[in-house]
Amino acid sequence: MQFIDTHTHLYTVEFNNDLEETILYAIGQGLSQFYLPAIDSSTTESMLKTKSLFPNHVYLMAGLHPCSVKENFKEELKHVEEFMQTHDFKGIGETGLDFYWDTTYVKEQVESLQQHIQWAIQHEKPIILHTRNSTRETIDIVKPHVNQGLTGIFHCFSGTLEEAREITDMGFYLGIGGVVTFKNSGLDKIVEQLDLSNIVLETDSPYLAPVPYRGRRNQSGYIPLIAQKIADIKGITIEEVAKRTTANAFTIFKSSLP
Repeated sequence: MQFIDTHTHLYTVEFNNDLEETILYAIGQGLSQFYLPAIDSSTTESMLKTKSLFPNHVYLMAGLHPCSVKENFKEELKHVEEFMQTHDFKGIGETGLDFYWDTTYVKEQVESLQQHIQWAIQHEKPIILHTRNSTRETIDIVKPHVNQGLTGIFHCFSGTLEEAREITDMGFYLGIGGVVTFKNSGLDKIVEQLDLSNIVLETDSPYLAPVPYRGRRNQSGYIPLIAQKIADIKGITIEEVAKRTTANAFTIFKSSLP
């Protein structure tokens, strides 16, 4: 079985002491590719270091996380643009909207998202969308650009079944991670109604570890736990989940095994 973690922050300080061991463990669990979404300029160096350790497994993205959109966001966007000119990247993001922690910079978040959309269209790369407490608003901003070839992943999907269907009808994928294993999340009921052709796997590590590791540091090697939960929900084998979600990831990132 081969798995792909389409969204993992392996370059954060939580992995400073055991990064290589963590990635090797994940590879031993069947992980073949790790996609690293950007946060902001403060994490670029650590992203590049992680890539250098496992160049055939680790892939980078370019973007500015909505929670990093502050008064200096235009300087940060300039950093993203410079990064794209000098480094290989497989996706745009993560970007999007976050109305959970702070709504001080909503206008700036929207402006940042719109810039990321233009980059994704220009470079023909998938856009990776963060939508905490903002799924509806993000759909409304993204939808007018679908006819320009825009596609991507609604990372850590947490919307309604109706929103899920609207997103997949636009040709986007839903990123499903550890939350699907949480007893009262309700995500299992939505996943039950979705076709595997619309799903990619992710951890969002070091955050949102699946059961039985909930509350601890998440890591890419836990992807099989997420896949097994989806298999149980849908009454199919984990092998089928691995096959379909890996194929979906290859499609969205225009990638293949090295």
